[in-house]
This record gives sequence, structure tokens and C-alpha cells, in this order.
Amino acid sequence: MFAQVVLGVDPGLTRCGYAVLGMNSSQDIKALAIGVLRTPPSAALHDRLAEIHREVEGLLSDFKPHAVAIEQVFFQNNVRTAMGVGQASGIVLALAARAGCDVAQYTPSQVKNTVAGWGGATKEQIGLMVQQRLRLEAVPQPADAADAAAIALCHCSIAPFIASRDAAIARSIR
Repeated sequence: MFAQVVLGVDPGLTRCGYAVLGMNSSQDIKALAIGVLRTPPSAALHDRLAEIHREVEGLLSDFKPHAVAIEQVFFQNNVRTAMGVGQASGIVLALAARAGCDVAQYTPSQVKNTVAGWGGATKEQIGLMVQQRLRLEAVPQPADAADAAAIALCHCSIAPFIASRDAAIARSIR
């Protein structure tokens, strides 16, 4: 049993990375599941979004995470890609809120800085840090899965500070 379970999501329409981590402390973190949800580009948009909805709902039901951490969507050069990422992200955010999870969004540079110590880290460097921090035999593949694990690791590192801050604020209000 873990003190906290975190679902990390790297949103995408064709490949949506996910990682479920169990955490007892910032030094005691274990990967429970890491993978990618895939939808065929040839399928209708509404069918692809429905599939992501079903799969994420299943992850939430199976693992019952305390928190969902998701990469914050930023403008991309390809508007079509940005729209798909935004739509997939919206599904995850809504499902997480409906499931009663704490929800956090992190920018790519926040994730890189937290996991690798440098906001300009490459995908390869992030993958290696995920492998090392989770004591995995190999770097999670594809990169979307490693990115999702990095997002979850970012939350595992930052969440205790947020909880301490919120507790301090609550004490000061009394």
C-alpha cells in the first residue's frame, strides 16, 4: 500500500502517455504502470476522444490515484496537433476532477527542471532520469510513456511542498 498514488499523463490524440506511480516518500517511488494509449489517426475525432475517455476512466478506476498530474498544453506550430492535444487534455482534466483527484498541471520546463535538474533537458536525458529514479531495467518506450512518468515524478517531488504550504496557510487563517 502506498501513501499516495499519482497518475501522470502526457496528453496526445494519437499517443497519450500515462504512468501510475506509488509513493511513500519522495525517495520511495515505484512504477505501478507505464504505457501509451493509442488511437488510430484514420478514426473519427469523436471516436478517438471517446477511446481516450474510456481508457483514462479505466486507469482512474483501476488505480484510484490521489492525484493526476498532466503536462500543460502550450501553443504549437501545428494548430491541428495543438487542438488534439488540448482536447485529450480536457478529457483527462475533467475525468480526474470528477473522480475527486487532486489535479496539477506542469509546464514542460518545470518537468524537465524537476526531473533532470535542467529545463532544457532532451527527451533522452529525461528518459534516462526516469529509468534511474524509478529503478527500471530500461527507459520506458515510446517517449510519451517516459514523459508521463516524468510528469508524475515532478508531481511527487513538488506535491509535499504544496501540501506543507497549504497546511501553513490553513493554520494562519484560524
